[in-house]
Amino acid sequence: MARPLRLQFPGAIYHVTFRGIERRTIFRDSRDYKRMLEALEEMADRHRVRVYLVCLMTNHAHLLLETPRGNLSAFMGQLLTSYTVYFNLRHRRVGHLTQGRYKAQVVAGDEYLLKLSRYVHLNPVHIKGAEEWPIEERVRRLRAHPWSTYRSYAGLERAWPWIEYGPIRALIGKGAGGAAYRGFVEECLARSEDDFRAVYRSARLALGSEEFQREVEQKHIAMGRMRRRKEDVSFRRLLGRCEPKAVLEGVARAFGVKPEDLQKRRRNADFRAAACWYLHAQGGLTQRDAAMWVNLKSGVAVAYQIRRWQIMSREKRLCSALEKLPADWSR
Repeated sequence: MARPLRLQFPGAIYHVTFRGIERRTIFRDSRDYKRMLEALEEMADRHRVRVYLVCLMTNHAHLLLETPRGNLSAFMGQLLTSYTVYFNLRHRRVGHLTQGRYKAQVVAGDEYLLKLSRYVHLNPVHIKGAEEWPIEERVRRLRAHPWSTYRSYAGLERAWPWIEYGPIRALIGKGAGGAAYRGFVEECLARSEDDFRAVYRSARLALGSEEFQREVEQKHIAMGRMRRRKEDVSFRRLLGRCEPKAVLEGVARAFGVKPEDLQKRRRNADFRAAACWYLHAQGGLTQRDAAMWVNLKSGVAVAYQIRRWQIMSREKRLCSALEKLPADWSR
């Protein structure tokens, strides 16, 4: 079954969320939070993504960002792959870290964007039991949360150099400073925001006016038609997929090892990670089928190796091997 379409276009503004698999913790300590922020900064610069705000919680994260190049999937793919590889290696675990695909909702750049920024920044006091806290405690907890851009928006700490503050601040009012935004957000600690929450939760593809939602819906329909045409062409091309044996021989040759070495378990072997990638991408194998060709126990193990290769393939030390690995072995 095909994955649901990911609507992408230049200049789109998204509310992106992702959470731990089975709602498990994805940030165990300050080192994990810092690593995610470092990855965000790096990937935003690499993909020219404008990050408006961030709020990291123990088992999930919220991002509000703009993609001038219409490249959300590339940005998020590398961000989550990078962090998952780091997290799994550091905490000695394997397998998926996040639950399913990340969610991305297109947002209108108007009052909906401003209200959404408040909704996201209030996450530290939207947790279970927080409604019982006195207002003073909720204010304290909100202002103390270090893994959110709220403190910098509210003038409680210096601006983060890679965050784009302009669009949100412009919606508050010309010349508005941290105190104005702080008042806008914290006034909701003493009253309900149920109306906006209802609108947010009912919005499927987009958050904005009815006209904006119709416009996004039309783009989504057009993308569906385009993908169906592409999938028809891709299906015919499957007949030209390279045989798994040829893939393994090519990888072995590029790395200067024997094909049978790809079957041997060796910790952090670059060539095994490459073999998993090419069996899946060029051999057309499922991750489970690829596991049998490289003597791994499961498709999850292959997925881990594929993510490793996506990260390692950018390293200069592998340039020589990469030059010997063709982009399409079916030709």
